[in-house]
Amino acid sequence: MSEREPAETSDGERRAVAAMLAAGIEHEVTRHGRVGSLAEAAAARGVQPADIVKTLVVRRGDDDHLFVLVPGDREIDWPLLREHLGVSRLSMPDAGTARDVTGYERGTITPFGSTHAWPVVADASILRLEGRRVPIGAGAHGVAATVPAARLVEVLGADVAGVTRPA
Repeated sequence: MSEREPAETSDGERRAVAAMLAAGIEHEVTRHGRVGSLAEAAAARGVQPADIVKTLVVRRGDDDHLFVLVPGDREIDWPLLREHLGVSRLSMPDAGTARDVTGYERGTITPFGSTHAWPVVADASILRLEGRRVPIGAGAHGVAATVPAARLVEVLGADVAGVTRPA
């Protein structure tokens, strides 16, 4: 692991990084401070918005959630995700519920170090380039961890499927 722009480490970042270390996933932490948009985050990380992997929390039912990994230039295609999961209803939890079920605020959510190990669905487009490295949230605002995309999917035991469309 290497780090740029050292800053005070939050509890969320500590949990996320500890989980990455425990999982044995190679990662580089980048701290750039709060940003107001995906485009700003991409610029701060020196990547294109499409390279960022967003972690979204989706609610299937009472106390039943999952993480969906979505490239920055894409959004969940709800009919595709419902079909893939074999359910008729899905929703996005409000910010408070998302925090309660993951331990992270919106904008900082990552499957790594979450307070609950929800299942993970990764959009197939994340794996579109061999050897690709992608930044994913690392538990705090303005903090990302860049990881090998294929290893990310493997370590999380993600179910890979085409569940997004261009934003």
